[in-house]
Amino acid sequence: MYKEFYGLTEKPFSKTPDPRFLYMSSGHQEALARLEYAVEESEIALLTGDIGCGKTTISRALMDRMGESYHFMFVFNPRLTADELLRVIASGLQVNEPSLQKDQLLKEITTALYRLHGEGRVPVVVIDEAQMIPDRELFDELRLLTNFQLDDRNLVSVIIMGQPELREMLASPVYEPFRQRISLNFHLAPLGLEETLEYLDFRIVAAGGEPGLFSPDAVQRIYELSGGVPRRINAVATNALLIGYGKDAALIDASIIEETAAELLA
Repeated sequence: MYKEFYGLTEKPFSKTPDPRFLYMSSGHQEALARLEYAVEESEIALLTGDIGCGKTTISRALMDRMGESYHFMFVFNPRLTADELLRVIASGLQVNEPSLQKDQLLKEITTALYRLHGEGRVPVVVIDEAQMIPDRELFDELRLLTNFQLDDRNLVSVIIMGQPELREMLASPVYEPFRQRISLNFHLAPLGLEETLEYLDFRIVAAGGEPGLFSPDAVQRIYELSGGVPRRINAVATNALLIGYGKDAALIDASIIEETAAELLA
């Protein structure tokens, strides 16, 4: 369909978190650099941002950048009990049939961590959508993971990612012990207008096309509709390409974006 019409080899605004399509705004660059440092130091890091700002994609890019010396484990649904979380982590550490008894489960995790250390690999636990964590006990277990350590460093790194309300939740005094263990925190803001233009061009080029497909007035309208949030930009841009294809429009201008807005808001 529109791919061939616009000279694209792939869909430029897919929803999947493909690092090849990660536009590195100044905020994304700083977030990735900080997370890389936290992982190298085996610390706890906190990354927040609005829905669709690219947190998950950054975590995938981080995994690719760190290489095979780091063993990443992703927890995408943290609505778990503390014991369930530990079993998920144990499974990620390649423990076969993790124990239902907590004391034995902790021994299994300890053994697995030292095994990975002996292999020269650092485990990294990534908790996504952490604002959904149901209670303080689970945060306590995450904090206690940093007790697995050698004399000079921790044996595991933990990255906590979530929406802005996660910061509000962690501001409560009951989470003070956990906050003290966070060595790095960063909030990922939406893109600005100029970055929105660069984002659109970057995605189009990454998909095999040519920059400049979206006119300046179209970019302005996309920015207004999306608030600079990449996931919203993707939705508007995809629909604009479909409408533009249907009109045989070689350039996406503001009038096409207005039609897109009407469809998205309908």
